[in-house]
Amino acid sequence: MFGRRRDGKLVKNLDGMHVILPHIKPHRCDSDVYINQKMDVTKLVKYMEKLKKNDSDITYFHLFSTLIAKTIYNKPLLNRFVANKRFYDRNGVYIAFTAKVDFKDTSKELLSVIDIEPSDNLFSIKYKFLEAVKRVRNSSTGGSNDIIDIVGKLPKCIVSFIIHIVKYMDRHDLLPSSFIKDNLYYSSIIVSNLGSIKSEAIYHNLTDFGTSSILATIGEIKLEKVLENGNEVEKYLCEFGINIDERIADGVYFVKSVKLMQDILNEPELLERRVDERVNEKVKYKY
Repeated sequence: MFGRRRDGKLVKNLDGMHVILPHIKPHRCDSDVYINQKMDVTKLVKYMEKLKKNDSDITYFHLFSTLIAKTIYNKPLLNRFVANKRFYDRNGVYIAFTAKVDFKDTSKELLSVIDIEPSDNLFSIKYKFLEAVKRVRNSSTGGSNDIIDIVGKLPKCIVSFIIHIVKYMDRHDLLPSSFIKDNLYYSSIIVSNLGSIKSEAIYHNLTDFGTSSILATIGEIKLEKVLENGNEVEKYLCEFGINIDERIADGVYFVKSVKLMQDILNEPELLERRVDERVNEKVKYKY
C-alpha cells in the first residue's frame, strides 16, 4: 500500500512545513544538526560505585544506553525517521553499536542492534548488551556482516550497480529482513562509547542509507572544576556529541530532550525502572 513500511507507521496530519521540508532537504546528511553537551554525571558516578559492589559486569555504556532508551521513550519524536520524503514513527526502539572481536588494530568490527522493549530496565538492557557482545566475539560473521563481506569482494563496477539497486530498495522498503537484521543504519540511534578508549566525544555524519536519524558519541568522564552559584566546585562531567536529523522535530524539542537526559542523570535510580515510565521534566518552559 502507498506509504506503508514494515519498520514504521506513516505519520499523517503533518503541518505544512514538515510536509515540504523533505522536498527542500531530501538528504539526511544535509539535514543534520550538531549538539554538543557536557552532562553533569556526578550522581551517576556515585551510583555506579554502589552498583559495582554487587555487579562487576555493569559498565557506564550500559547506564548511558539505558539513559538514551528512556529518553527516546519519553520523547517519541526522537524515534521518527524520514524515508522517501515521508515521515514514519518507528515500530520499536533499537540501539545500535559496533563491537570489536578484540582490541587489535587489525581486528574486525562487527555490527549489533539491541531491541529495547518497553518493560526493559538497566539490568535487562545490560544482559542484552553482554549477550550481543558475546555473540559477535564468538563468531567471525553474522547477519548483515555476511552480506557486506560478500559484496565487498566483488569488482568495483558490480559493487556500484548493486549499491544503486540496494539504495532504491532501501527507499521503497524492499530489502529482505536478513539484510536489515543487525544493520545499524536501521536503528533508532547509533551509539559509540569513546570514553572506553579515553577519547573525547566527536561528531559523525548521518547517512542517507537506512532510517537511523541520530548518531551519538560519549566521551570520557572527567573530574572538572565548574562555577556553581558563584563558587568553584568539582564535578564529574561527560561530553556528548549528538548528530540528529533536524527534520524529525524542532530545536525546542531537541533541547528539552537533552534537559530530560540531565534530569535522569540527576536521579540515576530511575534507570532501574521500566524505560517507558514517564519522567517528570524539572524545567517549565514559557512561550
